[in-house]
Amino acid sequence: MRKLFAVLLALCLACSMAACAGGNTSSTSSTSTTSESTVAEDSSVAEESSAAEDSSASEESEASEAATGDATVLSYEEYMAAELDTEVTIQAYVQAKQSYYAEQGTATVYLQDQDGGYFAYDMACTQEEYDAMTEGTCIQVSGFKSEWSGEIEIMDGQLDQIVEGDTFVAEPFDATSLLGTDELEQHQNEKVSFTGLTVAPSTDADGNEVAFLYNYDGSGTQGDDVYFNVSYNNQTFSFVVESYLCDSESEVYKAVEALEVGQTIDCEGFLYWYEGANPHITSVTVTG
Repeated sequence: MRKLFAVLLALCLACSMAACAGGNTSSTSSTSTTSESTVAEDSSVAEESSAAEDSSASEESEASEAATGDATVLSYEEYMAAELDTEVTIQAYVQAKQSYYAEQGTATVYLQDQDGGYFAYDMACTQEEYDAMTEGTCIQVSGFKSEWSGEIEIMDGQLDQIVEGDTFVAEPFDATSLLGTDELEQHQNEKVSFTGLTVAPSTDADGNEVAFLYNYDGSGTQGDDVYFNVSYNNQTFSFVVESYLCDSESEVYKAVEALEVGQTIDCEGFLYWYEGANPHITSVTVTG
C-alpha cells in the first residue's frame, strides 16, 4: 500500500513539475516578444528624431545662406565690363564718405581698390555701420551698376558686410597731364591730384568775374557747393567742393573762398564725372 501511495505521489509531483515548466516557458516567450517590440519602437523613434534634426539643420543652413547671399564678388575689370543696370557685388576700401541720411538710412561713399575707383550712391546701411566705416575700411556692397550723366556708379546699393582684415588708403594718382584727354575717364572715381593749375575766372549773376561761385551758376549762398574754374594747357575745367563731403567749416571750403584769379594751385580729390570731368576737390594748396 505504501509503495502504491509513493508511486502515486511521485506521479503527482512529476505532473506538477511539468505544469510549472510549461508555465515558465510561456512567460519567458511573452517577455522576450514584448522586449523586442519595445526595442524596435525605440529605434524607430530615434531614427525619426534624427531625421527631423537633420532636416531642421539643413533648413537652418539654407536660411543662413539665403540671408548671407552667394553673390559673386567682381573684380574692378569685371565690374567695368558688366552691362549697365545689372546687379553687381564688389569689395573695395572706403576712401571718403558723405553724410549719413538718417531719414532714409543711406550714405554715399567713395571707394577704391588697387585697380580702380567706385562711387556708391545712396547705399543702405545703419548709422552704426556708417560710423564704423573709417578711411581704409574694406566693405562689400551689392547694387546696380548705373550711369548718370556719364558718371558710372552703384545705385540702390546695400552694405552687405564690413570685411575684417586688410585696410587700404590709396595714394592720389597724378592726373594733371590727362586733363582734356579721353584717357582721363579711365580713372573715374579714383583719388587724384592736379598740380600747377591756374585759377580762371567765373562769371557771377551780375556779370562780374570772380574766383568761385556758390552753386554752378552763382545762385547759392555760403554752405552750398563751391565751384571754381582752373586752366591748364589753355583749356578751362570746372572743379567743385561738394558740400556734403567737405562742408563750409572744412579747410578746403575756406581755401576756395580765399582764392584769387590768376593764382597757381595744386588740388586733390575724387574724379567724379558729370557731363565730363567734374572732380570733387578735398584739398587746395596755393603755390604761386
